[in-house]
Amino acid sequence: MSIVDNKKAFFDYFIEERYEAGIVLQGWEVKAIRAGKAQIKEAYVIIRNGEIFLFGAHISALTSTSTHVHPETTRTRKLLLNAAEIAKLIGKVERSGYTLMPLNLHYSRGRVKCEIGLAKGKKQHDKRETEKNRDSQRQIQAAMKQHRR
Repeated sequence: MSIVDNKKAFFDYFIEERYEAGIVLQGWEVKAIRAGKAQIKEAYVIIRNGEIFLFGAHISALTSTSTHVHPETTRTRKLLLNAAEIAKLIGKVERSGYTLMPLNLHYSRGRVKCEIGLAKGKKQHDKRETEKNRDSQRQIQAAMKQHRR
């Protein structure tokens, strides 16, 4: 079940491979995510010292959290993958010019997971093509809807 999607990632990048990663979260962050107070539109994934981190994801604190906790909404959160996947991703990012993008946050067996994608950037003409295809699909759907009436 998806919590929040990063639609901008699909518009700006070609997603070639997808990986499901766990996220190291604090208790208040899990509660806020369950309440729908998260967004990953401006987030990205960075590699530092052989570890993978989610940077720029915004999780707003709930007003009902305790007063002694001072939450940091956009802190860097560690992503959990197995060592072979991390090594493969590091190789692709450093050698092949790929980038890592968070695609969505979702639940998997009661835990919050982050789906990350190995992506290549789109050029401007690719974005226009994507927009054109989306518009034509929308027109086809509208025509089908009219035809059914």
